[in-house]
Amino acid sequence: MAETKVSLKLLIDKKGHRVLFAEADKKFVDFIFSILTLPVGTVTRLLQKKNMAGCLGSLYKSIENLSDIYIQPDQDKMSLLKPKVAISGAKVPLLLPSVEQSCTDRKIYRCGSYNCQFVANDSRANCPSCGKPMNIEQFYVEYAPSNIINASSSSEGGYVKGVITYMVMDDLEVKPMSTISSITLLTKFNVRDLGSIEEKVVDLGIDEVLSLLEVSLKSITVLTDVFLRNDTDEE
Repeated sequence: MAETKVSLKLLIDKKGHRVLFAEADKKFVDFIFSILTLPVGTVTRLLQKKNMAGCLGSLYKSIENLSDIYIQPDQDKMSLLKPKVAISGAKVPLLLPSVEQSCTDRKIYRCGSYNCQFVANDSRANCPSCGKPMNIEQFYVEYAPSNIINASSSSEGGYVKGVITYMVMDDLEVKPMSTISSITLLTKFNVRDLGSIEEKVVDLGIDEVLSLLEVSLKSITVLTDVFLRNDTDEE
């Protein structure tokens, strides 16, 4: 997959040492929306080395260390340790490292009886009606808006439209950007000295993406913690 460059324009209150909000395009908004699609096992694996809060890290390690002799023969530990993220109709490029996507193509089977109304997800199953093997493959169609007749579709993919600039708050709340909303927020944050406001463009690499994921699980000042944390340490 080709690397997707994602950047943000931060509006920073230098006196308060905080990010008031960020101007973002659809790439960043699609990314933070896609965080909600990640399985817990994937999040735990990605954040193990970052001292993940809570007990999920210990649970993950216990599964890693558990011998295969204790696992059911029809189960695989990797389905828990490295669960695959289903590819949704949104088709959002995942910016997180080592996240595998699973194909939505799903196989179903039926038996050879013409009037059989049963289907199975495994070709080893027997029909509950006639007892015949259910080994005749059928075609499964995944639901997506593009499959609906007369539904509007977009070639750009993702969750949000790309012709709009979005405002992302420090707690990752997302809303359409507008001049009025920006002025309203400055008033809300009690910013009276416009000279204390600074614009800063930041690019997201793997470190920043992982930090965003980590901090979003335990903080309501995500953008400040991720992008201004080093500045605080240096003071």
